[in-house]
Amino acid sequence: MIKLVALVPLFPLLGFTITGLFSKSLSKSTASTIAGGSVLLSFIISLLLFFQVNQNPEVSHTVKLFDWIYAGKFSADLAFLIDPLSSIFLLVITGVGFLIHVYSAGYMHDDEGHNKFFSYLNLFVFFMLLLVLGNNYIVMFIGWEGVGLCSYLLIGFWFKNTDYNNAGKKAFIVNRIGDLGFLLGVFLIYVTFGSVTYTDVFSQAKFYTSDESVLVFITLLLFVGATGKSAQIPLYTWLPDAMAGPTPVSALIHAATMVTAGIYMVARSNILYTLAPTTMHIVALVGVITAVFAASIGLLQNDIKKVLAYSTVSQLGYMFLALGMGAYTAAVFHVVTHAFFKALLFLGAGSVIHAMGGEQDIRKMGGLKSHLPTTYLTFLIGTIAIAGLPPLSGFFSKDEILAAAFAHNKIFWLLGVAGSALTAFYMFRLLFLTFFGKFRGTHHQEQHLHESPKSITIPLVVLAVLSAIGGFIGIPEAFHAKHLLKSFLSPVFADSDLRMLPAEISHATEYSLMALTIVIAVVVILLARNKYVTKQELPLADGATMTPIAKLISHKYYVDELYNYIIVVPLRWVGQIFHSLVDTQIIDGLVNFTGKAVVWTSGEARKIQTGRIGYYVFVMVLSIVLLLLYISN
Repeated sequence: MIKLVALVPLFPLLGFTITGLFSKSLSKSTASTIAGGSVLLSFIISLLLFFQVNQNPEVSHTVKLFDWIYAGKFSADLAFLIDPLSSIFLLVITGVGFLIHVYSAGYMHDDEGHNKFFSYLNLFVFFMLLLVLGNNYIVMFIGWEGVGLCSYLLIGFWFKNTDYNNAGKKAFIVNRIGDLGFLLGVFLIYVTFGSVTYTDVFSQAKFYTSDESVLVFITLLLFVGATGKSAQIPLYTWLPDAMAGPTPVSALIHAATMVTAGIYMVARSNILYTLAPTTMHIVALVGVITAVFAASIGLLQNDIKKVLAYSTVSQLGYMFLALGMGAYTAAVFHVVTHAFFKALLFLGAGSVIHAMGGEQDIRKMGGLKSHLPTTYLTFLIGTIAIAGLPPLSGFFSKDEILAAAFAHNKIFWLLGVAGSALTAFYMFRLLFLTFFGKFRGTHHQEQHLHESPKSITIPLVVLAVLSAIGGFIGIPEAFHAKHLLKSFLSPVFADSDLRMLPAEISHATEYSLMALTIVIAVVVILLARNKYVTKQELPLADGATMTPIAKLISHKYYVDELYNYIIVVPLRWVGQIFHSLVDTQIIDGLVNFTGKAVVWTSGEARKIQTGRIGYYVFVMVLSIVLLLLYISN
């Protein structure tokens, strides 16, 4: 059964090939069926692999496909690693990915680029599967770069809009910055360990002492790559702009695939990070700051997808907070639950946008609860889950992260609780402004309000169920239940667990922390309800007078403007100088001079050819005389 792992990425690759090559001849239904069916087949095989791994999680399996790169002493095979960590990610990628494919069949049905869109989706899934399956950093890097390429293609899918093209380019360029750090980290891994294969690297790393400089450099460089792919400060700005792509793209990128790549990479490299406490502290610090920073921006966003985008950045911050404290299982747990409720929320937002005829401003919505009952109920479940209320999935995973933070660093815990409170407020603000009160759109929009077709609502219902029950795979030990995910992943993190200092809290303390976070969330939700439902207050219109703090937050702390001023503008200025001086004057001047010199030389040389026989005889005799003189000397 393990040998079937090669089929998991192969099916989406075949789907991409067929839908891509024959996009103009295939019908829309055929293309969506091929694309969705390929991911479904991958999910079925992933499920079978999961059951086999679950029988004996202690044993990892390597499946070598073929010899790939051999250059001197360097070698890298194209081989896959099947263990508890990769099997979990396979289920999330293919399972949520399949639901997004089903949703896309309805959402993109009338789009002229329908078939091309599905080919891109398949290619995206293929590269993400390659990323998590590889048994070495080179295969991971191929998948890493592949999802970056596909994000560019999908974010800028509606390429006739210049702003969307710019968003795609921004995502591509910002990710290249992080990818350079990742690549340098891989180089340093090879120089240090003589291999890029996980088993070789990790087995050697175990003999290093804590905080050796080479391990710190390696982990920091890898983390730079993670900040780009998983949108952490300072490389997070591409992700909100990625909302330019179609809504299924937002769900695919933000929920189960690309943004979780950095989490997977750090979790896979856990022993390296455990042996570099300095890097661990930086990871936790960046994570918790990102979580609070992005959550504060979400408070005053009025684009339904932008709110969810900053929510994603914030939730990724919590995952890095967990990783930085050595709570690797908690980070992966939150990846799983986040995939469920964030995909649900994005697809629910797409259902709202579909009903509103493309409108995304929540100030122009309202009262949609009665018109979109299925969308409303599923969106409500997703909102409760992300707010961290029991017994939905987000409660269990976020509680585990906050409990670990309390045990390791009380300041990080306070910031985590603050971010959680902000999350509850802005998510219920979004819910209330969208589905409650009076409808604030146009009369034409109101006349055409309708629930989305089943191809859209069925994935919503499935994701809502997963968001409701998904947390039970990680019930806290304080409830005297077995933490299924922790026991399943324990072999992957065993070496790190042996080296981590114990930082546990009593069950009584954990109960108190749970109760406190629940009370805070409920109070915040009631405040949001009072403000946006009871008093029916609306966000200020564009251009309205705001307090300085509100203006600062609504403009996202002017980070994009700051980057533009200190990075983009100087680079353009330098580029213009190089263009006018180096390119135009030196390079073009050299090329033009060469051309003119050839023309002048040819023009002068051709004068030697006079066409007179006497002249040719004279030159021939003169040449013979000169040759004889040269030989005689």
